Amino acid sequence: MLESSHLKNLNDAQKEAVLHSDGPLLIVAGAGSGKTKVLTSRISNLIKKKKAFPNQILAVTFTNKAAREMQYRVSKLLKTEATSLPWLGTFHSICAKLLRKHAKAANLNYNFTIVDTDDQMRLIKNICKAENIDTKQLSPKFILGIIDKWKNKGLYPNEVEINNKDIYEKTSLPLYKIYQQKLIELNSCDFGDLILHTVKILETNKDIREIYTRNFKYILVDEYQDTNFIQNRWLNLLVNEDKNICCVGDDDQSIYSWRGAEIKNFLEFDKVYENTKVIRLEENYRSTQNILNVASSLISNNQNRVGKNLKSTNDEGELIKLNCFKSGKEEAIGISDEIEQNLKKKFSYNNISILVRAIFQTREFEERFLKIGLPYRIIGGTKFYERAEIKDCIAYLRIVFQDKDDLAFERIVNNPKRAIGDSTIKQIHENSKKNIICLEKSSKQLIEMNLIKPKTKIGLSSFLSLLEKWRYDLFIKKINHVKLLQNILDESGYSAMLKNKKDLENENRLENIKELLSAMKEFDNLESFLEHVSLATSIDQDWEGEKINMMTMHAAKGLEFDVVFLPGWEEGLFPHQKSIEEKGQNGLEEERRLAYVGITRAKKVANISFSMNRFYQGDWMDSLASRFIDELPSDYVEKNNLNEQDFIQEDDFEFNQDLEDEDYRSPGWLRYQKRIK
Repeated sequence: MLESSHLKNLNDAQKEAVLHSDGPLLIVAGAGSGKTKVLTSRISNLIKKKKAFPNQILAVTFTNKAAREMQYRVSKLLKTEATSLPWLGTFHSICAKLLRKHAKAANLNYNFTIVDTDDQMRLIKNICKAENIDTKQLSPKFILGIIDKWKNKGLYPNEVEINNKDIYEKTSLPLYKIYQQKLIELNSCDFGDLILHTVKILETNKDIREIYTRNFKYILVDEYQDTNFIQNRWLNLLVNEDKNICCVGDDDQSIYSWRGAEIKNFLEFDKVYENTKVIRLEENYRSTQNILNVASSLISNNQNRVGKNLKSTNDEGELIKLNCFKSGKEEAIGISDEIEQNLKKKFSYNNISILVRAIFQTREFEERFLKIGLPYRIIGGTKFYERAEIKDCIAYLRIVFQDKDDLAFERIVNNPKRAIGDSTIKQIHENSKKNIICLEKSSKQLIEMNLIKPKTKIGLSSFLSLLEKWRYDLFIKKINHVKLLQNILDESGYSAMLKNKKDLENENRLENIKELLSAMKEFDNLESFLEHVSLATSIDQDWEGEKINMMTMHAAKGLEFDVVFLPGWEEGLFPHQKSIEEKGQNGLEEERRLAYVGITRAKKVANISFSMNRFYQGDWMDSLASRFIDELPSDYVEKNNLNEQDFIQEDDFEFNQDLEDEDYRSPGWLRYQKRIK
């Protein structure tokens, strides 16, 4: 019996959510409150109580992993592996299933192809070429982003109304029309179409819509706070006359507006569906009470929220530590020392995480960890010196420093594009091998012999001239190595290439390059910097065993760790200046929700920190502590074991053990000394 085997393991609020059967239900599930357990128990209860057969339940998730987990748990609860839930899956997978059945209504055949990102890029590039669109000024990826935004708002090309002052939208709309027509001609659709086509079919075909509203007796939605307009519209169309829709989520963890998520879907649920039952899951099984008190106090400053009061099933735990450092470098030293001296004895590295607001912040931690031999992994990203734009910059510096560096030459000779194709590269290689000379000299020789195509010759000659100019700057004029890279990036067109491509990815790349320029200032010359990079990238960081986790707070959603470090809580960085500039109060509230997500990843220990100065975008900048720090409740926060007066005095900011301190050497320092001897 479900009552005896499962309901006894639920708290009162969870039990109420599981047993509620008819009418709209909104489950406000706080962090670590067991929402997956409630969803699967609810599905099991509906089937056991014969409220619905498995094929009459629509259960929607955001990831295939979540869908598989729910399927497994339901089967386990019902004590049978045979229980199939044919309508449990992601938004895209379920819509694909529906669209196959009714493809003709969308001018497609049932055997339509779903194009991937590469196919989309190729298609839009071909369209841009045919329409004489300069992809250096308007990148295909950016165009596809605009198209996806329109699809997420439920708009076909003929339904889009644009602001004529917006040059990007004005240029993209005709391309959207051609793109969509091409997809139809190819009997294909992209991921956005899966939901858009399905919604349009349901809106315009009452008979088809009634098939599903009759069949789906109950609808359950996971992570409802992350739904966008078109996803929510699709759900609205499938709800039956009994309004048996149950949505589970946490408005305080809505952090994906940049991906199209609309928090108002969650906040206005009870307005869309009359007589909505709201159940709050407020018992947290993850974190200590002190961690929850800090997170709850911080998020209470947001105006647009449903509200809840999280209570821990664990003990009070340690106070949250708030640390101030002189600089970002000192912050990395302080955190690594805390791990070495105190935490590694109590916790495995796998259960320690450093959560940053922006991915460029990992650089100082990576360099510090590599130096002292602390193992780490980057989750949801690439290690700093392995990022493509960083490797490009390093390749430029290497070939300027040493003309025989063929690997560096090959990487950047056509980056950015200089009309130097694969056939030319092959020609250069063959000539190099034949005459036993480096690729650069081989290129010069082929130009002198007039063996390079005219258009290619222009691009290659220009590149070779730039190399000579940069070497003159470095070796004759003796310009600073940081200034050298700035010149290279400007004069090669690399900076312009990134700046002209308007998308989030390129903004991150520019931030990473600025961080690289900051890193270079720590070295006396180009030679020492290149040596440092070589050593940093050669150290084996892929050994088996446990590793400290580094990731952005966005990537950390849904994860949990015993220990969480939250560095870089400074104005402009967190909350991020761009978010506030673009979205005002809504942007600030989303940044605060991100802080809430970061804090609630911690089970036992949470450390927040900021620095007085940060080397950012090539310059030292005085930092202001984040406004979020002022919102932390003092009763649950330990400020470096200092009183309030001490905390604001500059002379007292030497809180953390410096490596150069003669009286103490950390274990990492000792390992480092052994390695360099």
